[in-house]
Amino acid sequence: MSKVSSRLGFLDRYLTAWIFAAMAVGVIAGWLYPGIVPFLNKFSVGTTSIPIAVGLIVMMYPPFTKVKYERLHEVFRNKRVLGLSLVQNWIVGPLLMFVLAVVFLRGYPEYMAGLIMIGLARCIAMVIVWNELAKGDTEYAAGLVAFNSLFQVFFFSVYAWVFITVLPAKLGLHSAIVNVSIGEIAKSVFIYLGVPFLAGFLTRTVLIRAKSREWYDHNFIPRVSPLTLIALLFTIMVMFSLKGGYIVRLPLDVVRIAVPLLIYFVVMFLVSFYMGKKLGADYSKTATLAFTAASNNFELAIAVAVAVFGINSGAAFAAVIGPLVEVPVMIALVNVSLFCQRRYFKESVGTMSLVNASESVINET
Repeated sequence: MSKVSSRLGFLDRYLTAWIFAAMAVGVIAGWLYPGIVPFLNKFSVGTTSIPIAVGLIVMMYPPFTKVKYERLHEVFRNKRVLGLSLVQNWIVGPLLMFVLAVVFLRGYPEYMAGLIMIGLARCIAMVIVWNELAKGDTEYAAGLVAFNSLFQVFFFSVYAWVFITVLPAKLGLHSAIVNVSIGEIAKSVFIYLGVPFLAGFLTRTVLIRAKSREWYDHNFIPRVSPLTLIALLFTIMVMFSLKGGYIVRLPLDVVRIAVPLLIYFVVMFLVSFYMGKKLGADYSKTATLAFTAASNNFELAIAVAVAVFGINSGAAFAAVIGPLVEVPVMIALVNVSLFCQRRYFKESVGTMSLVNASESVINET
C-alpha cells in the first residue's frame, strides 16, 4: 500500500473525530481570539469569503476528477429518479423548511427568513463530498447538482420572493422584500460549482490523453483524493471561527435555529432514501438522491441574507448556523447510509466487494 493510500485511509478511519476537532478548534479560535474575524474578513470580495471559497473549490476538485463525464447523459435517462429529485429539491424541501421556520421561529422574523433561505438554496457544493463518503454514484451526483444549479439560477429569485415576501404576509407574519438578480445567483453557482467542475473536467481530459486511463485511475486519483478531506477540515475551521463568538454568546439562539434544521436534514434524507429504494434505484443512486435532497447551498443562503438584511442581521446569523448544523448531521447520515447499504442492499455490498477484490488482484499483478 502506498503512503498516499495510507494517509487517505487514516483520514477516512477517524473522519468524524477530525471533523468535530476542526469544529472545536474553530469555535475556540473565534471565541478566544476575536481579532481572527476581521483578519479573515479582509480576504473577502463582496459577500464571498476567499478562504471559504478556496477551501470549497479544493474540496470538490478531487471528486470532479473522478466523474466519468462521457456518462453524464445517462443521469437523465431515468425519468422517475430525475423527477423524484426535482420534486424533493424544489417542492418538498422549500415547503418543509418554510413550515419548520414558521412553527419554530415565527417570533423571530429575521431568524425565520434566514432559515427559509437555507431551504430555498439547493446544494451544489458539499453534497459532492457527502455523496463520495457514502459511496454514492459520482456521475449521478454531478448530473443532479448541475440540474439544481440551472434551477437555482433561473428560479431562486422567484422562490425567495414567494417564500419570504408573499407567503409570510398571507399568514399575517413579518415579511421582507428580497431582490436578488439572476446574475448574482449565477456568480455563486460559477464560483462554487463551475470552477471545480471545469478544473476536474480539464484535468481528466488532458491527463487521460497525455498518459492513459490506467495511469490516471491508479496514480493520479490516489494522489489528489486526500485533498478533499484536508480541504473539508480547513473549511470547517474557517466557518466555525468566523462565528465562534456568536456561538458561545448566544447558545440558546443557536439551539433555537438548530432544532428545525436538524429535523429538516433528517426528514429530507430518510424520505428521499426511502423513495429512491421504492423506485427500484440501486444503492449508489439512492444515496445520491437522498444526499442531494437533504443538503443545501449555504454559501448562496449566506450571501443573499447578508445582501438583503446586512452582515450583522439575525437572518445572516441563522444562515451561518445552517452549515454548522449540516456538517455533523451529514456525517452521521453518511454512517446511516452505509448501514442501510449493508442492511437493505446486500447485492450491492457483494458486488462492491467483488469489484474491490478484482482491483486488488489487478494492482498486485
